[in-house]
Order: sequence, then structure tokens, then C-alpha cells
Amino acid sequence: MPQGDYIELHRKRNGYRHDHFERKRKKEAREVHKRSQIAQKSLGIKGKMFAKKRYAEKAQMKKTLAMHEESSSRRKVDDDVHEGAVPAYLLDRETTTRAKVLSNTVKQKRKEKAGKWDVPLPKVRPVAEDEMFKVIRTGKRKTKQWKRMITKVTFVGQGFTRKPPKYERFIRPTGLRFNKAHVTHPELKCTFNLEMIGVKKNPNGPMYTSLGVVTKGTIIEVNVSELGLVTPAGKVVWGKYAQVTNNPENDGCINAVLLV
Repeated sequence: MPQGDYIELHRKRNGYRHDHFERKRKKEAREVHKRSQIAQKSLGIKGKMFAKKRYAEKAQMKKTLAMHEESSSRRKVDDDVHEGAVPAYLLDRETTTRAKVLSNTVKQKRKEKAGKWDVPLPKVRPVAEDEMFKVIRTGKRKTKQWKRMITKVTFVGQGFTRKPPKYERFIRPTGLRFNKAHVTHPELKCTFNLEMIGVKKNPNGPMYTSLGVVTKGTIIEVNVSELGLVTPAGKVVWGKYAQVTNNPENDGCINAVLLV
């Protein structure tokens, strides 16, 4: 059993302690006062670092609040009508400026990391290294054990070429390399077979992300150009993120849900 799962198992069997939520609420309420004390007492470089961190947090919070406060209602482009102006039905005056608000939302989403998205599977089972890698013994005396074969589904780019076997540390078997995924659009309730562009984030760690390992809960980027999705500005969307919802090594295919 992975470290830390025993707590969840105990909660599933016996539930929370009777005052758990009250204690949690009080702890969160006290946290503000604790941070205030630290800010007042910390001196020197430690105090400067803490102040800098809090300043960055407050600035980000102000930006987020300002973005949410921005009106999303449709407004006319030209509100003030001058004397002797041509009527609205002769000019394109009824066009609205809602796109600006939406573009700000898109920019905010782009800035945030993949973990900040509202994903269909917020919690996934951690995969141990013993399960992920198979030890390959090399050399004449069979004592060298520095090579690893990946036992999960992986993604490699189009122009990928293997290193010479002598220098290859991580072996990605050809039979477990995938470049397409079945992606379901949650609003359209349709599934499309789309090409993968890359692996954005594997929840098990950055090493698996860089290796392109695809497990349950991984955020992948797919090519959605054939779906005909457009931004509020009218530009065609090429790539969007999707989260893998199945175990690809068991099913022989990658099933994912598009993050919209």
C-alpha cells in the first residue's frame, strides 16, 4: 500500500472524527493570525523573502478579482450617438464587445498550470516505480542493472529516433507507443479519434511527464483542428487539453475527456 493511503482507507471504513470539520474550520481561521505573526517577527533576508511572497500573492489575487469583476454582459461598441449620425441599421454599430472578457478568461487559463483546471478525475491512484519500470540487466556478467523498460503506454513525437542501445537508459517499447486518443467532448456528448500533440502533465511526477508516459489522470494535448473550434476572436483552435480517464495499458487505447 502506498504511503499515506491508510488514512483514506480508515476514513472509508469509519468516517471522520466527530469534530473533524469544526477543527478544520478553526485551523483555517487561525492560519491568518499565524501568518501575520510570522510577517511581524521575521527579520532580515527571511522577512524580505516572506514580504515578497505575500506581495506576489496579493497582486495575483487583485488581478483575479479584477478579471472576475469585469462585466461579461454584451455592450454596444459605440454608446454615444452624435448629432446627425447615420442610423444603426446602416452601420455595424450593434456589434458587441463581449469577446474581450472571454479572451481575458482564455489568457488566464493559459497562464495557469494544468493542475489548476477543473478536471474530471481530481484524484488518481499513484503508480509505484516497481510497477512503472521493469529492470533490464545488461553487460557480460549480468550485474549491471541501470536500464529500465517502461511498462505503461507512452507518447513520442513524430520525428523520434531511439538512442543507440548502448546509451539508452529508458526503453519505450514500440507496441506501447500511442499517438492517437479517443477524446469525448463533454458538452457535445461526442467522441472523436484525435492525434496527440504531447503530454502536458503526468500526476505521478515530472520524470514521467518528460518521458511521455500516459497513465490514468494524465493531462494530454490533442489536435482539435478537425472539430472546427474557434476562439471569440474568430481564430481556429489547434490544440486543447484532455484528461485520460482509463488505464491505456489494460484497454489498448487512450480514452480522454476534453477540458473546456
